[in-house]
Amino acid sequence: MEHPGVQRRLAAILASDVVGYSRLMEADEVGTLARLRSVRQDLMDPALAKCKGRVIKTTGDGMLVEFQSVTEAVRCAADFQRSMALRGDGVNGGLLYRIGINLGDVIVENDDIFGDGVNVAARLESIAEPGGICVSAAVREQVGDRLDVGFEDLGEHTVKNISRPIRVFRVLMDGKETGATAASGAAQPKPTPM
Repeated sequence: MEHPGVQRRLAAILASDVVGYSRLMEADEVGTLARLRSVRQDLMDPALAKCKGRVIKTTGDGMLVEFQSVTEAVRCAADFQRSMALRGDGVNGGLLYRIGINLGDVIVENDDIFGDGVNVAARLESIAEPGGICVSAAVREQVGDRLDVGFEDLGEHTVKNISRPIRVFRVLMDGKETGATAASGAAQPKPTPM
């Protein structure tokens, strides 16, 4: 049952984190933090500004961002991951990001957002491979062919604390549809309960 006064809106939600962050921090706290700041300043913040993303919160290596446009959310994520790949491991110090994007209804409270739409974005992020992006079926449908990326249907996944299966698509940076990933030899995530 909905409570009176609850504010809702439809939003494109991007969740990101650094793969192996705890391990990296244990090995070199100061260096890892410096690399995170550099990536944020040099790559993430410009991509967010270009695509009009609003940072909701950061948590160490994680970030939750809201977009008014699903297409801009995917464009931002793809631009960022491509920039990270071009920058290379030597500069990134082994930093690899995973990104999940969902289109969903959210509850708005002050400057924060909550709800199933946010939770699904976070679960999609956990499915994404290092350096990759996973999106929900709603995102895939809305983006259509507007961007120079392709999508690979990974099927339905059962994820932690979400009662229904989530249809997941992997974003293919080279713009090719299903089958391109197998040819490139990239690791394929498996459906796993979280």
